[in-house]
Amino acid sequence: MNKSIDARGLQCPYPVIETKKALKEISEGIIEVYVDNAIAVQNIVKMANNEKLKSKSEKIDDSNYIVRITVSKESEKGLTAKTDNEPDNSEQAEEESCYPDKREEHTIVVLSSEYMGEGDEQLGKTLMKGFIFALTKIEQLPKKIILYNGGARLSAEGSDSLEDLKFLESQGVEILTCGTCLSYYNIAEKLCVGSVTNMYTIAEIMFAATKIIKP
Repeated sequence: MNKSIDARGLQCPYPVIETKKALKEISEGIIEVYVDNAIAVQNIVKMANNEKLKSKSEKIDDSNYIVRITVSKESEKGLTAKTDNEPDNSEQAEEESCYPDKREEHTIVVLSSEYMGEGDEQLGKTLMKGFIFALTKIEQLPKKIILYNGGARLSAEGSDSLEDLKFLESQGVEILTCGTCLSYYNIAEKLCVGSVTNMYTIAEIMFAATKIIKP
């Protein structure tokens, strides 16, 4: 059974939500999702990877994309299917597993601004840089760092905190930046660390967390 979804014109996170609904309706076949921006493509492909489903994207033009997700009996059994052209990271994963995991499983950090606190903006920017640097030095690390609204600038080109965020990512901390926010600030092509996410995933992560740190 094949299924087609036209998610063009839908704002984040609706393309992902509609795709998830379709996945529940078929046991085997191909789901074709039509979207109108690259951020939606990234979000759907990432969701498919998380569900251990094979996916492939195609750009038709600047406002038309197709993501094809293959659902098979093997995928239902939980077997991992790599996305086309996805590198084999098995050796890297094995190497990383040799190091102790210092992350707090259910602790996340939420950064909704490039400034910390209220008052002078320059001071707030300095404080935020210091806070992110401090995260690299504490004994226990958060599981994930979520960036949205003005916080999206922290993971983009030109940010003073890029090196610290890259270090945290190297330690296993997942860095997730809101795709809608990147697009709004016209910095989607300037993301330098972590990956793009959507509000549906952000809501899921925040709901599941037992500790949310928001400076």
